[in-house]
Amino acid sequence: MSEPNNLEAIMGLIMYGGDAKGKAVEALQAAKEGDFEEAAALLDQANESLVTAHRSQTSLLTNEAQGESVEISLLLIHGQDHLMNAITFIDLVREMIDLYKKLATA
Repeated sequence: MSEPNNLEAIMGLIMYGGDAKGKAVEALQAAKEGDFEEAAALLDQANESLVTAHRSQTSLLTNEAQGESVEISLLLIHGQDHLMNAITFIDLVREMIDLYKKLATA
C-alpha cells in the first residue's frame, strides 16, 4: 500500500477540521451555560482552525491546478469530510448560540 501524495496537506484537513469542530462543540456548551464571552472566544478559535484547514485544502487545489496529480485516496476523502462537516457545524452552532442569547434575554 502506497502512502498518498500530499500527506501533510491531507493531515492538515483532518487535524484542523477536527479541531475546528471540537472548539465549536465547546462554544455551544459555553453558550448553553450562559457564558457568551467564552462561546465567542471558542468560536474565534474554531474559525482560526478552519482557516488553517482551508489553507491545506487550497494547497491541494493549487498543486492540482499547476498540473500535479493529486491522488484521490480514502484519507483525502476523510480529510475533505472533516473540513466540510466542520464548516457546516460551525454555521449551525453560530445560529444556536444566537438562539441561546435570545432566550437568555427573554
